[in-house]
Amino acid sequence: MMENSMYKVYQFKSNIDVIKEKFFSCLGFSSILFCSVNSNAQFANQGDVKVKEGTILSVYMNYENTNSGNFINDGLVYIFEDWRNNGTVTFSPDKNGQTFFTGKKDQRIDGTKIADFQNLIFENYSGLIPFKLATTISVNNKTEFLNGIIDADTFNGKMIFQEDAFHTDASDLAFVDGQVQKNGYKEFEFPIGDELYFRPSYQDQADKTKNNNDSYTAQYFYKNSDAIHSHSSKDQTIKLINNKEYWNVTRDKGTNQIVLSLTLDSNTTPSEFFDHDDKTQVIMVRWDETAAKWVREGGEVSERMNKGSKGAGYTKLLMGKVNGYGMFTMALVDKEIPNDDLIVYNALSPNDDGINDTFLIKGIDKYPDNTVEIYNRWGVKVYEAKSYNESDVMFRGYSDGRATINRNDKLPTGTYFYIIKYTKEQRGMQKTGYLYINNQ
Repeated sequence: MMENSMYKVYQFKSNIDVIKEKFFSCLGFSSILFCSVNSNAQFANQGDVKVKEGTILSVYMNYENTNSGNFINDGLVYIFEDWRNNGTVTFSPDKNGQTFFTGKKDQRIDGTKIADFQNLIFENYSGLIPFKLATTISVNNKTEFLNGIIDADTFNGKMIFQEDAFHTDASDLAFVDGQVQKNGYKEFEFPIGDELYFRPSYQDQADKTKNNNDSYTAQYFYKNSDAIHSHSSKDQTIKLINNKEYWNVTRDKGTNQIVLSLTLDSNTTPSEFFDHDDKTQVIMVRWDETAAKWVREGGEVSERMNKGSKGAGYTKLLMGKVNGYGMFTMALVDKEIPNDDLIVYNALSPNDDGINDTFLIKGIDKYPDNTVEIYNRWGVKVYEAKSYNESDVMFRGYSDGRATINRNDKLPTGTYFYIIKYTKEQRGMQKTGYLYINNQ
């Protein structure tokens, strides 16, 4: 143990299995507590610390994992003060280590190296925004947002969810205000928001048959995007752009397109996007850097999904397959005049009674150069066909096996999203909408 005029520094160089009691003021059989009567005390690890499965480690002082520090958590670790990592923080993949950031004082999480956690729990009641994230942290499995907003935007921090990672309990009381990155192809709700509003976005890869080594980052801003990219620079068909909020969505790695979903919340989204007339519709728009204007990305508005976080206050969802990345928000446009060439029968009950057993698109036979794609509410592609017609190439309520759903699996009852693309008079045409499947 060393002392200086500012604080006590506890240096630790041994494996935690052979901890010597003289380093700590408290030592128990199943619970090891790093304690100090001095509120400015700091625990600095310069060696190897391994918290074994079934062991509880509670740190009641500022913790620093130095450049030479190696911290492995396979048990339960409770952090009550600040956390700094300049070394290696990791876990055993076959264990279920949990790290709790908790307490009644604001906590700063920083350092020069990425800290890798198996499971994270955020529960701090010192204030509305108790966590200051000034570094990058990564989670491999589960994150629980129990209480406390994580401010990553102010401190240039980031939270990474690895391929199999997920989260629970996000709400207006607990989310990430800043950048969240998701690696891999699995459907994901970004637990993001701004100020005191949790405003998640959702993404899923449009085609899971391609390389799935992708990475995306999203952030929500409760701000007017007109200050960054003028709303007067837009496609002529765009009537009104949301002037209260926007999302940044980037593809950090990979080549796949995603189905993106934005949320509409009456607390932040302007009323015009809930109470518009029948002649207009809400679509997704994106700032196109090359064209230097806001462009249409399409999409359809639906009710919120049941799989979303229970604490999310949004009531509507705007979903569509995107053609690019960057700044997104929503806009009002004139509703497209229906194409009478195609009549879409958007109710399907595949019970072999001869009534609505297939997804019928009347008139599609006139345009054999076509593709039909169907997605579930999470943006997972469940069906795709080329040269769709009115006789043999038809959707019958089963997955075609090209997504993550097994071939010949009967799809559950619910609302699905379709995209019809076809060539008419040497022009590319597209029709989108919702399809209801009743498999009961």
